[in-house]
Amino acid sequence: MAVIFTASADSKSVQHSRIIAPLLRWLFPGISEETIRLDVLVLRKCAHLTEYAIMALLFWRALRKPNRSDPRPWSWSIAGWSILLVAVYASSDEFHQIFVPGREAAVHDVVIDTIGGSFGILALWVIGNWRKWWGPKETNLPHPAQEKA
Repeated sequence: MAVIFTASADSKSVQHSRIIAPLLRWLFPGISEETIRLDVLVLRKCAHLTEYAIMALLFWRALRKPNRSDPRPWSWSIAGWSILLVAVYASSDEFHQIFVPGREAAVHDVVIDTIGGSFGILALWVIGNWRKWWGPKETNLPHPAQEKA
């Protein structure tokens, strides 16, 4: 959250790209400025999706407090709370940008960020189900230490 807050406090971050645009110009010397602007925009929005997906996973972990042999079933309630917290933080970040010169708040950015958080939770659910179906199967065999007893 601190990284996101710091990045959104940069008043010139929307107007220039210190890494992406120079790299694109180096890789493709004849690239147009319009193409660079579009590529930078798409990469920035993909970065938003990724960082808020990670945030949702961290919220889920904090709320769930899982351990290695966690027998509890999936909780859509905890997943929903994680996504809600992402949406609230994304909203507060956009509100913060109102006060940064050169930045503006945008509802569509909150939507993109919340979609990113939802993708993160959905990916967690898919991976959990995949592991349940395709992972190592539990057996009812006693533990070797129990056999000797």
